[in-house]
Amino acid sequence: MADSVVSIGPAAERVRRQLLDQIQHGLLRPGERLGAERSLAEKMGVSRSTMRQALGALESAGAVRRVPGRGGGTFVRAQKVERDLSRVVGVPALLRAQGMTSGSRIINTAITEADEETLAALELGDGAYVVDVVRIRLADGLPISLEHVRLPAERFPQLLDLPLGGSLYDLLEKHYATVPGEAEEHIEVVAASDDEASILGTDPGAPLLSITRTTKDADGVVFEYSHDLFRADRTVISVRTPATPRSTQDGAGRVVALRHRVKS
Repeated sequence: MADSVVSIGPAAERVRRQLLDQIQHGLLRPGERLGAERSLAEKMGVSRSTMRQALGALESAGAVRRVPGRGGGTFVRAQKVERDLSRVVGVPALLRAQGMTSGSRIINTAITEADEETLAALELGDGAYVVDVVRIRLADGLPISLEHVRLPAERFPQLLDLPLGGSLYDLLEKHYATVPGEAEEHIEVVAASDDEASILGTDPGAPLLSITRTTKDADGVVFEYSHDLFRADRTVISVRTPATPRSTQDGAGRVVALRHRVKS
Protein backbone atom coordinates (compact mmCIF):
# COMPACT_ATOMS: atom_id res chain seq x y z
CA MET A 1 0.00 0.00 0.00
CA ALA A 2 1.22 3.43 -0.83
CA ASP A 3 2.53 5.57 2.01
CA SER A 4 0.48 8.63 2.92
CA VAL A 5 1.19 11.96 1.28
CA VAL A 6 -1.39 13.84 3.37
CA SER A 7 0.14 16.38 5.77
CA ILE A 8 -0.95 15.49 9.34
CA GLY A 9 0.26 16.18 12.86
CA PRO A 10 2.83 13.99 14.65
CA ALA A 11 0.25 12.26 16.87
CA ALA A 12 -1.93 11.42 13.88
CA GLU A 13 1.12 10.23 11.95
CA ARG A 14 2.02 7.88 14.82
CA VAL A 15 -1.50 6.41 14.81
CA ARG A 16 -1.49 6.13 11.03
CA ARG A 17 1.77 4.20 11.06
CA GLN A 18 0.55 1.87 13.82
CA LEU A 19 -2.63 1.02 11.96
CA LEU A 20 -0.84 0.65 8.62
CA ASP A 21 1.72 -1.68 10.23
CA GLN A 22 -1.10 -3.87 11.57
CA ILE A 23 -2.72 -4.00 8.12
CA GLN A 24 0.53 -4.84 6.32
CA HIS A 25 1.36 -7.62 8.81
CA GLY A 26 -2.07 -9.20 8.60
CA LEU A 27 -3.19 -8.30 12.12
CA LEU A 28 -6.05 -6.37 10.52
CA ARG A 29 -7.52 -8.40 7.65
CA PRO A 30 -9.19 -7.17 4.44
CA GLY A 31 -12.80 -6.28 5.09
CA GLU A 32 -12.34 -6.13 8.87
CA ARG A 33 -14.17 -3.34 10.68
CA LEU A 34 -11.85 -1.21 12.80
CA GLY A 35 -14.71 0.43 14.67
CA ALA A 36 -16.23 3.85 15.05
CA GLU A 37 -14.02 6.92 15.21
CA ARG A 38 -14.78 7.54 18.90
CA SER A 39 -13.95 4.00 20.02
CA LEU A 40 -10.79 3.92 17.92
CA ALA A 41 -9.61 7.20 19.45
CA GLU A 42 -10.22 5.89 22.97
CA LYS A 43 -8.47 2.62 22.19
CA MET A 44 -5.35 4.37 20.88
CA GLY A 45 -5.34 7.15 23.48
CA VAL A 46 -5.76 10.12 21.16
CA SER A 47 -8.40 12.75 20.49
CA ARG A 48 -11.11 12.23 17.91
CA SER A 49 -9.66 14.99 15.74
CA THR A 50 -6.28 13.22 15.74
CA MET A 51 -7.92 9.91 14.85
CA ARG A 52 -9.89 11.64 12.11
CA GLN A 53 -6.64 12.92 10.57
CA ALA A 54 -5.02 9.48 10.73
CA LEU A 55 -8.01 7.74 9.15
CA GLY A 56 -8.23 10.41 6.46
CA ALA A 57 -4.59 9.80 5.55
CA LEU A 58 -5.13 6.03 5.45
CA GLU A 59 -8.21 6.47 3.28
CA SER A 60 -6.29 8.74 0.87
CA ALA A 61 -3.60 6.07 0.63
CA GLY A 62 -6.20 3.41 -0.19
CA ALA A 63 -5.59 1.38 2.97
CA VAL A 64 -9.07 1.78 4.48
CA ARG A 65 -12.53 2.94 3.52
CA ARG A 66 -14.89 4.83 5.82
CA VAL A 67 -18.64 4.20 5.74
CA PRO A 68 -20.88 6.86 7.38
CA GLY A 69 -24.12 6.30 9.22
CA ARG A 70 -25.48 3.58 11.48
CA GLY A 71 -23.74 0.28 10.92
CA GLY A 72 -20.85 2.11 9.30
CA GLY A 73 -17.31 2.56 10.49
CA THR A 74 -13.83 2.12 9.14
CA PHE A 75 -12.95 -1.02 7.16
CA VAL A 76 -9.67 -2.40 5.87
CA ARG A 77 -9.75 -2.28 2.07
CA ALA A 78 -9.72 -5.69 0.44
CA GLN A 79 -6.95 -6.77 -1.91
CA LYS A 80 -7.84 -6.37 -5.56
CA VAL A 81 -8.39 -9.48 -7.66
CA GLU A 82 -6.51 -9.65 -10.96
CA ARG A 83 -8.84 -10.91 -13.68
CA ASP A 84 -6.51 -12.20 -16.39
CA LEU A 85 -8.29 -12.30 -19.75
CA SER A 86 -5.43 -14.24 -21.32
CA ARG A 87 -6.51 -17.49 -19.63
CA VAL A 88 -9.80 -19.37 -19.36
CA VAL A 89 -9.92 -20.21 -15.67
CA GLY A 90 -12.60 -20.39 -13.00
CA VAL A 91 -12.84 -17.94 -10.12
CA PRO A 92 -11.66 -20.44 -7.45
CA ALA A 93 -8.43 -21.16 -9.35
CA LEU A 94 -8.01 -17.45 -10.04
CA LEU A 95 -8.23 -16.61 -6.34
CA ARG A 96 -6.02 -19.50 -5.20
CA ALA A 97 -3.28 -18.35 -7.56
CA GLN A 98 -3.38 -14.94 -5.85
CA GLY A 99 -3.26 -16.31 -2.31
CA MET A 100 -6.93 -15.68 -1.53
CA THR A 101 -9.60 -18.01 -0.17
CA SER A 102 -12.51 -18.60 -2.53
CA GLY A 103 -16.11 -19.25 -1.57
CA SER A 104 -19.61 -19.24 -3.02
CA ARG A 105 -23.19 -18.58 -2.02
CA ILE A 106 -25.73 -20.22 -4.29
CA ILE A 107 -28.62 -17.87 -5.03
CA ASN A 108 -30.62 -19.97 -7.49
CA THR A 109 -30.42 -23.14 -9.58
CA ALA A 110 -32.93 -24.35 -12.15
CA ILE A 111 -33.47 -26.09 -15.46
CA THR A 112 -35.31 -23.66 -17.70
CA GLU A 113 -36.22 -23.18 -21.34
CA ALA A 114 -33.57 -20.97 -22.91
CA ASP A 115 -34.48 -17.50 -24.12
CA GLU A 116 -33.55 -16.30 -27.60
CA GLU A 117 -30.31 -14.66 -26.49
CA THR A 118 -29.12 -17.83 -24.72
CA LEU A 119 -30.18 -20.06 -27.63
CA ALA A 120 -28.11 -17.96 -30.01
CA ALA A 121 -25.08 -17.83 -27.72
CA LEU A 122 -25.08 -21.58 -27.06
CA GLU A 123 -26.03 -22.42 -30.67
CA LEU A 124 -29.05 -24.46 -29.54
CA GLY A 125 -32.31 -25.23 -31.33
CA ASP A 126 -35.69 -23.75 -30.42
CA GLY A 127 -37.18 -25.14 -27.21
CA ALA A 128 -33.84 -26.29 -25.77
CA TYR A 129 -33.38 -26.26 -22.01
CA VAL A 130 -30.42 -24.98 -20.02
CA VAL A 131 -28.99 -25.48 -16.56
CA ASP A 132 -29.23 -22.06 -14.90
CA VAL A 133 -26.97 -21.28 -11.92
CA VAL A 134 -26.71 -17.96 -10.07
CA ARG A 135 -24.01 -17.60 -7.41
CA ILE A 136 -22.18 -14.98 -5.38
CA ARG A 137 -18.42 -15.53 -5.53
CA LEU A 138 -16.41 -14.63 -2.43
CA ALA A 139 -12.76 -13.61 -2.05
CA ASP A 140 -11.49 -13.98 1.53
CA GLY A 141 -15.10 -14.16 2.67
CA LEU A 142 -16.20 -10.94 0.94
CA PRO A 143 -18.39 -10.68 -2.20
CA ILE A 144 -16.34 -10.13 -5.34
CA SER A 145 -18.81 -11.02 -8.10
CA LEU A 146 -22.35 -12.04 -8.97
CA GLU A 147 -22.26 -14.92 -11.47
CA HIS A 148 -25.04 -16.16 -13.77
CA VAL A 149 -24.12 -19.28 -15.78
CA ARG A 150 -26.17 -21.12 -18.41
CA LEU A 151 -25.18 -24.54 -19.77
CA PRO A 152 -26.96 -26.92 -22.20
CA ALA A 153 -29.12 -29.22 -20.04
CA GLU A 154 -29.00 -32.10 -22.53
CA ARG A 155 -25.20 -32.12 -22.49
CA PHE A 156 -24.90 -31.97 -18.71
CA PRO A 157 -27.64 -34.20 -17.19
CA GLN A 158 -27.88 -34.35 -13.38
CA LEU A 159 -25.49 -31.42 -13.03
CA LEU A 160 -27.70 -29.86 -10.34
CA ASP A 161 -27.27 -33.01 -8.23
CA LEU A 162 -23.56 -32.22 -7.87
CA PRO A 163 -22.04 -29.80 -5.30
CA LEU A 164 -22.03 -26.38 -6.97
CA GLY A 165 -20.13 -24.39 -4.36
CA GLY A 166 -16.75 -24.80 -6.01
CA SER A 167 -15.48 -24.66 -9.59
CA LEU A 168 -17.97 -25.54 -12.32
CA TYR A 169 -15.08 -26.13 -14.70
CA ASP A 170 -13.69 -28.79 -12.35
CA LEU A 171 -17.11 -30.50 -12.20
CA LEU A 172 -17.52 -30.42 -15.98
CA GLU A 173 -14.08 -31.92 -16.49
CA LYS A 174 -14.51 -34.64 -13.87
CA HIS A 175 -18.07 -35.74 -14.68
CA TYR A 176 -18.54 -34.78 -18.33
CA ALA A 177 -15.01 -34.76 -19.80
CA THR A 178 -15.48 -31.13 -20.84
CA VAL A 179 -12.67 -28.59 -20.57
CA PRO A 180 -12.64 -25.00 -21.82
CA GLY A 181 -10.72 -24.39 -25.02
CA GLU A 182 -11.29 -20.70 -25.74
CA ALA A 183 -13.59 -17.95 -24.56
CA GLU A 184 -14.90 -14.71 -25.98
CA GLU A 185 -15.58 -12.03 -23.39
CA HIS A 186 -17.25 -8.64 -23.68
CA ILE A 187 -16.67 -6.13 -20.89
CA GLU A 188 -18.68 -3.08 -19.92
CA VAL A 189 -18.61 -0.75 -16.93
CA VAL A 190 -22.12 -0.48 -15.48
CA ALA A 191 -23.69 1.13 -12.43
CA ALA A 192 -24.88 -1.19 -9.66
CA SER A 193 -28.64 -1.41 -9.17
CA ASP A 194 -30.05 -1.38 -5.65
CA ASP A 195 -30.33 -5.18 -5.61
CA GLU A 196 -26.86 -5.71 -7.09
CA ALA A 197 -25.33 -3.27 -4.60
CA SER A 198 -27.02 -5.08 -1.71
CA ILE A 199 -25.77 -8.48 -2.91
CA LEU A 200 -22.21 -7.32 -3.55
CA GLY A 201 -21.92 -5.11 -0.46
CA THR A 202 -21.32 -1.87 -2.31
CA ASP A 203 -23.25 1.38 -2.89
CA PRO A 204 -26.09 1.78 -5.42
CA GLY A 205 -24.62 3.33 -8.55
CA ALA A 206 -21.10 2.05 -7.77
CA PRO A 207 -19.16 0.89 -10.86
CA LEU A 208 -19.26 -2.81 -11.71
CA LEU A 209 -17.40 -4.71 -14.42
CA SER A 210 -20.01 -6.53 -16.49
CA ILE A 211 -18.39 -9.50 -18.26
CA THR A 212 -20.40 -11.58 -20.73
CA ARG A 213 -18.60 -14.79 -21.69
CA THR A 214 -19.15 -17.49 -24.31
CA THR A 215 -16.90 -20.52 -23.83
CA LYS A 216 -16.07 -23.34 -26.26
CA ASP A 217 -14.63 -26.75 -25.47
CA ALA A 218 -11.46 -28.21 -26.94
CA ASP A 219 -13.41 -29.22 -30.08
CA GLY A 220 -14.78 -25.73 -30.63
CA VAL A 221 -18.31 -26.50 -29.41
CA VAL A 222 -19.96 -23.82 -27.27
CA PHE A 223 -20.90 -25.12 -23.81
CA GLU A 224 -21.16 -22.03 -21.56
CA TYR A 225 -22.89 -18.68 -21.70
CA SER A 226 -22.43 -16.56 -18.60
CA HIS A 227 -22.71 -13.06 -17.25
CA ASP A 228 -20.59 -11.89 -14.30
CA LEU A 229 -20.73 -8.63 -12.36
CA PHE A 230 -17.43 -7.90 -10.63
CA ARG A 231 -16.93 -5.13 -8.08
CA ALA A 232 -14.78 -2.61 -9.96
CA ASP A 233 -13.13 -1.41 -6.75
CA ARG A 234 -11.85 -4.93 -6.07
CA THR A 235 -10.93 -6.05 -9.59
CA VAL A 236 -8.07 -5.34 -11.99
CA ILE A 237 -8.34 -6.46 -15.63
CA SER A 238 -5.13 -7.67 -17.25
CA VAL A 239 -4.21 -9.09 -20.66
CA ARG A 240 -0.98 -10.87 -21.57
CA THR A 241 -0.26 -11.14 -25.29
CA PRO A 242 2.85 -13.09 -26.38
CA ALA A 243 4.99 -11.30 -28.92
CA THR A 244 5.12 -12.62 -32.49
CA PRO A 245 7.29 -11.45 -35.39
CA ARG A 246 4.23 -9.83 -36.98
CA SER A 247 3.10 -8.07 -33.82
CA THR A 248 6.60 -6.85 -33.18
CA GLN A 249 6.71 -5.26 -36.62
CA ASP A 250 3.30 -3.65 -36.96
CA GLY A 251 1.89 -3.56 -33.44
CA ALA A 252 -0.83 -6.14 -34.12
CA GLY A 253 -2.16 -7.95 -31.07
CA ARG A 254 -5.18 -8.57 -28.94
CA VAL A 255 -7.54 -5.64 -28.41
CA VAL A 256 -9.73 -5.37 -25.32
CA ALA A 257 -12.49 -2.74 -25.37
CA LEU A 258 -14.03 -1.35 -22.21
CA ARG A 259 -17.32 0.51 -22.56
CA HIS A 260 -19.22 2.49 -19.96
CA ARG A 261 -22.96 1.99 -19.72
CA VAL A 262 -25.23 3.47 -17.06
CA LYS A 263 -28.34 1.46 -16.28
CA SER A 264 -31.62 3.32 -16.54
